[in-house]
Amino acid sequence: MLKNVLAFAYLLLFSGVLYAQTADELVEQAKQLEKQMNEGVALARYKDAIRIQPDNLTALIGASELCSREGYRQKDSDEKVRNYDEAKAYAEEAIKLAPENADANYVMAVAMGRKALIAGAKEKVAASKEVKKYAELAIKFNPNYAKAYHVLGKWNYEVANLNTFEKAAAKMLFGGLPDGSLASAISNYEKCRKLDPSFVLNYLELARAYKENDEQDKTIEVLKKAVSLRSIYQDDADLKSQCKKMLEGLE
Repeated sequence: MLKNVLAFAYLLLFSGVLYAQTADELVEQAKQLEKQMNEGVALARYKDAIRIQPDNLTALIGASELCSREGYRQKDSDEKVRNYDEAKAYAEEAIKLAPENADANYVMAVAMGRKALIAGAKEKVAASKEVKKYAELAIKFNPNYAKAYHVLGKWNYEVANLNTFEKAAAKMLFGGLPDGSLASAISNYEKCRKLDPSFVLNYLELARAYKENDEQDKTIEVLKKAVSLRSIYQDDADLKSQCKKMLEGLE
């Protein structure tokens, strides 16, 4: 009897190790697929890893980030929301596992920020404070986190451009929001550029901020640099196309 119990325990232990290794292998496959700019299949691999090992932190973070990107590509608003909600759910699990992990906090900021951009006034304002909180936590746990500075830049840009109704909603819900400014957005974007000069999306957003700030020379400089960059992420080709179109409208 004891021998059977020990054999069964060994089998469970061995199966656990096997599944953990399989999850890790799937995560490595997902990372390679991301490098190949095949993010749809990479996302599927991360989800497979999570099904095998629900507490695989790397898989949860990867799935959250790719769900946010997938949502951004969708044309249908319901599909966008579905992907962003999924991204948030994965981020929540990651933060439960590792509340001081910079990546976990970053993907939460991204998921909430993406959804806020397509939400109504009250939902947008309600999410805004959380986006800032998680972006700042990511920077707290990793002061050189380039993409977290980008999110903070986007937060400043959006808060600086809230319309009258959104400002009224902020005042009603929270007594107002922390100050966000175009100058702070530019500063955050430039910090991101310094830390990660290859991040194409940051160049597009920085150019938009400079353009709104009536700094045409800097807008053109940023756009010219953007179109010369090597594509790293699946959306980079489209982002560079947007930069090129914007540049042609200025020259």
